[in-house]
Amino acid sequence: MSIVSLLRAETYDAAPLAASLEQLLAPLGGMGAIVKPGDRVLLKPNLLTGSRPGHECITRPELVAAVAQQVIAAGGKPFMGDSPAFGSAKGVARTNGYLPMLQDLNIPVVEFHGHRYAIDAENFDHLRLSKEAMDADVVINLPKVKAHCQLTMTLGVKNLFGCVPGKMKAWWHLEAGKDQDRFGEMLVQTANAIAPNLTILDGIIAHQGNGPSGGEARPLGILAASPDVFALDCAILDLLNVDPHTVPTYNAAARLGLNPETLEFPLLTPEELAIADWKLPDTLVPIDFGAPRILKSTFKHLYIRWIKEPMQTYSNTK
Repeated sequence: MSIVSLLRAETYDAAPLAASLEQLLAPLGGMGAIVKPGDRVLLKPNLLTGSRPGHECITRPELVAAVAQQVIAAGGKPFMGDSPAFGSAKGVARTNGYLPMLQDLNIPVVEFHGHRYAIDAENFDHLRLSKEAMDADVVINLPKVKAHCQLTMTLGVKNLFGCVPGKMKAWWHLEAGKDQDRFGEMLVQTANAIAPNLTILDGIIAHQGNGPSGGEARPLGILAASPDVFALDCAILDLLNVDPHTVPTYNAAARLGLNPETLEFPLLTPEELAIADWKLPDTLVPIDFGAPRILKSTFKHLYIRWIKEPMQTYSNTK
């Protein structure tokens, strides 16, 4: 039986958010059950983009700060990392207002570097994953509740695609043109290989409609946490009344026997938090990227990371 802790939380204000987080984690043994003194703890938010600040496309920095403070109190050494679609993790974090929090708590931001890892899977003999994530003592996965125009929903499992470094993500989209089920399985195998110790979901304000960035903010007033990322995703799909069979990551996890048969809810249940009118994308579009789009995406990423972001940093320091 997999435990999923669900809680109402209406605000990102520091004091009530800290209290909500402590209450959320209490049934899991608190942060001290996850983080031991001296542990290097990766905080992995959703840093999708720096181009739409304020549209609730990313995990809110206030939640990351609250989690980091609990990690520090438990004796851990937090650092933050992601591999955004465009630009660098630090550049996207800066645009979305992360830097004051990171500086106040002395949390470094790392850029992910790929390494080949062998995995025991029928359809994959290896994956190229972030060495920083794989080497961390503890991984805390911090996704945002979002609708997704290609995958229906992006939750805990999909957020770990950010541990696939650089433009390998775009090349996987190209691969999806050959077999979309294989793409869903790759996402699930990535999550299984990273094996986050804890997933804490930001659903205080979510992003619905034509996500992951083109939709609209939607207050949900929800926090969720679980040591089992697959269980957490199942619970949130139920809570939002989303047909799980429309979500490729759910289907792939089901084929691989990773979705738990039974969930335990020590606080609130999905029925008590149910959302009846969650908006999904108007139309689902193909996952695959054609080769021209891959090249365009790669050049855009390189331009933002190596030209635009350094120019902004220079301008800010003049």
